[in-house]
Amino acid sequence: MKLDDYDKEEQFAASVVSSTRMTEERSDAEIREIVLEIDRDMAYAPGQSIGIPIPGPHPQGHDVHFRLYSVADTAPSEPGDKPRLTIAVRRVNYIDEYSGERYDGIASNYLCDLKPGDTITITGPYGYAFEIPEDKTANLLLIGMGTGIAPFRAFVKHLYRDAPDWQGKLRLFFGAHTGLEHVYMNDRRDDFALYYDRETFEAFKAVSPRPGWSDPIAWDYCLEERSEEILEMLDDPKTHVYLAGLEEVRDELDKVFANLMGSTEKWQRRRAELAAGGRWAELLY
Repeated sequence: MKLDDYDKEEQFAASVVSSTRMTEERSDAEIREIVLEIDRDMAYAPGQSIGIPIPGPHPQGHDVHFRLYSVADTAPSEPGDKPRLTIAVRRVNYIDEYSGERYDGIASNYLCDLKPGDTITITGPYGYAFEIPEDKTANLLLIGMGTGIAPFRAFVKHLYRDAPDWQGKLRLFFGAHTGLEHVYMNDRRDDFALYYDRETFEAFKAVSPRPGWSDPIAWDYCLEERSEEILEMLDDPKTHVYLAGLEEVRDELDKVFANLMGSTEKWQRRRAELAAGGRWAELLY
């Protein structure tokens, strides 16, 4: 589905409550956690996204620039309070490979420059929620990259808050090009530390082996190192797999899982079984 196809007719005003840098100051990657307060009721859940139209005119000639951002938190509110939601935004700047000119990402810089009290317009929510399986002995395999970990942060909090007696395994794999790009899992902010003492929860980090060379995330090493447990989980009919992040995550993981299972055909059959059973969910962009 293209961005132009999303329904933007119903729009909401939202004010910025806070904007906090999540990555280390010495990191080249600036990722901010932005908390928004919405001026009317809007139901949303982990796995869904909101749309943000950025008014122009813009250099490319369009009047409105539209982007989607995943819900990164579903903090409960008191009766009568306005709903709040959180998004994670990475500031994007890039160099045109032909002209050599530097360009600033329209949406990311607009959002990262917001200050508390600023007002923006949002739409949505869109997409399907990452739902907690009814069976509390189900296993959950969560794999994300970059700001793709944001919906998993909301999902893990949601799960252990609403299903505190969860018995199934929950394994979170998070990829980044460098350790300084880890979000919610760094020295400044480790939201998942709340769950490290739970027998069901473990989180693992995957980084590029040569970050300065822009090598791909070392999914193969990170996952193959735990291949025995992962294969056992994939063989278990109670296992659900959730992916979040850039679309390239799916392609990279297809190669890794095919290698783990011994062939591309075996993995394709297994992924088809997961999807057919409603045990495969994606939030990719």
